[in-house]
Amino acid sequence: MSEIAQPLETLSSRIDWAKVDGLVPAIIQDFTSSQVLMMGYMDKDALAKTIDTGKVTFFSRTKQRLWTKGETSGNVLHLKNISLDCDQDTLLVKVNAVGPTCHKGTTTCWDGDKQEESQMVWLHQLETLLGERKQSDPETSYTASLYARGTKRISQKVGEEGVEVALAATAGDKEELICESADLIYHLLVLLNDQELSVSDVVNKLKERHK
Repeated sequence: MSEIAQPLETLSSRIDWAKVDGLVPAIIQDFTSSQVLMMGYMDKDALAKTIDTGKVTFFSRTKQRLWTKGETSGNVLHLKNISLDCDQDTLLVKVNAVGPTCHKGTTTCWDGDKQEESQMVWLHQLETLLGERKQSDPETSYTASLYARGTKRISQKVGEEGVEVALAATAGDKEELICESADLIYHLLVLLNDQELSVSDVVNKLKERHK
């Protein structure tokens, strides 16, 4: 289910359609990592269909028709939120992406630029990779071997690494503290995935407490 910031009629009526010649730019952003995935254009019908179906739909200028992302590839963009900028001429569309977004098979349409990734984007990618390792061979993947040994062993590793973090801090060894913290975060990510949870669940709890 999408989480629309405002009703369709309110959002559509606020867009300066004349200014954008009936096609409003739509910046697509990953809801979890905040990574910018692509940019497309929407007319009134595309916007309506996006909100109605929960799948991001554009107006294709080359095909001259509505085009739902993933209609042939299966790499759909599930709508989470849409907001309008201060000039009423650009949309920010937050999504949960299925598969690579770019038609070239990359996560974003800017992967080819080799741009430095934000730390949160990288952490999200690591979390995704650890989830994929569930299907790997435990003989060749340490992560897969943890999943194979079960929740109890993963939990033990989290506990062990937590103690190592505390000992490193007590000793005043900052380099060791960094290394042990990395080990702790890695094993915690594996544990969360094992329990079908994610970093987003933890962040949402922190945000809830902050309020």
